[in-house]
Amino acid sequence: MKTPRHATLPLSRLGLIGLGCLAFSIAQAEEDFTSAIDFTGYARSGVGSTAGGGDQACFRASGAGAKYRLGNECETYAELGLGATLYEQGDTSFYFNSMVGYFTDQVNDNEDTEVSLRQLYVQGHNVVEALPGASLWAGKRFYRRHDVHINDFFYWDSTGPGGGIENIDVGTGKLHLAWMRATGTDDTEYPDADNRISNDTLDIRWSDIPVNQDGSLVLGYNYGRAQLSDAQRTYYDDSEAKRGHMFTVQHEQNNWFGGSNKLALQYATDGIINAGTGQGRMNADVSPDAPGGEMWRVVNHGNVWLSPGKLDLLYAAIYEDKSFDDDSGATWISAGVRPTYYWTDNLSTALELGHDYVDPENGDDSRRLTKVTLAQQWAAGLGGFARPVIRVFGTYANWNGDALQADRSSRSIDAGAAGDAINIDDNDGLTFGVQMDVWW
Repeated sequence: MKTPRHATLPLSRLGLIGLGCLAFSIAQAEEDFTSAIDFTGYARSGVGSTAGGGDQACFRASGAGAKYRLGNECETYAELGLGATLYEQGDTSFYFNSMVGYFTDQVNDNEDTEVSLRQLYVQGHNVVEALPGASLWAGKRFYRRHDVHINDFFYWDSTGPGGGIENIDVGTGKLHLAWMRATGTDDTEYPDADNRISNDTLDIRWSDIPVNQDGSLVLGYNYGRAQLSDAQRTYYDDSEAKRGHMFTVQHEQNNWFGGSNKLALQYATDGIINAGTGQGRMNADVSPDAPGGEMWRVVNHGNVWLSPGKLDLLYAAIYEDKSFDDDSGATWISAGVRPTYYWTDNLSTALELGHDYVDPENGDDSRRLTKVTLAQQWAAGLGGFARPVIRVFGTYANWNGDALQADRSSRSIDAGAAGDAINIDDNDGLTFGVQMDVWW
């Protein structure tokens, strides 16, 4: 009687089969684990020069809240994020998210890099039984930010460490509540210099309020307050900037000529605006001589298809008036457009025209800067937000008045790290280069 063949396999062959099964199991586990991780991010980098010599200058009107960015970015910047659902049972889940930011000045391969922890938070969905559909969260995060893409202007952004609950169903729309913090330093001498100041913001938003077909409202109130210690309270007692308010009404329109539009009206006071761009984040200068003031702002921006599949347009218009007790405010008016023509699904030509006007409150000469960029682009698809993209560009800027002060500090323009490529008495400049831009 013959022994069955499968019973006579050599031990070495059995070992190989076992190792193969183990390797397959490990690979499968790694694949399952990897597929559960979300890898997100944003990055831009390139190289450029200024005509006439010098590194690439970037043109921004002095005192303006932003600059038009196409062919006008002089750095390497990246945000790399990893996130994953760590628990899921029925409709309940916990999600962890993280993001690290990198910034360099395009010096060389091993230059110093600024690294920052931009986000690190946990979000629990459907963990409050009384509020189905709501999410509880805590940590450091980009919190419900609103920005104008073509000039990278964040006009509503209370980002930072905090906690809250969002997407509370209130019947008509959703309610979002958050406590955010931005820390600063003071110059008191007790107990030692450079103590931290805790600038807290209460962020309340009511979103998704239907008002017309494909259109909705967002109503927001941000209250900021410096949480001072006894010693700081004594030192800063007379400061008007210890607190501030911001009110926002925003209309959001989808299916807007194939794109979308946002129109925001904002009013803000004191500490929310006196040491920043007035984003709704309390980050105040609370020194005794810090000025109080107020700000009015109107922002309209969006994107449309002028000819579907062939020609689209990004656009922005901003009016901002800041008035302070010490006359340090200014009126800033900005308008820009970026039409792009698509030759193929991957080849396009973009033209960006942006104009900024700044009128200082103290009576100094007003500043005007106009910037135009022509770029040939190779992108992953159609549309102004298709990424990745590689572009070659030429940028021309014109401004009034002397470019710089005698000490090369800003007068009419901010030229970035390559300010020495611009002469004091210049009133225009030309740059060219190549850049990649990507998000995922």
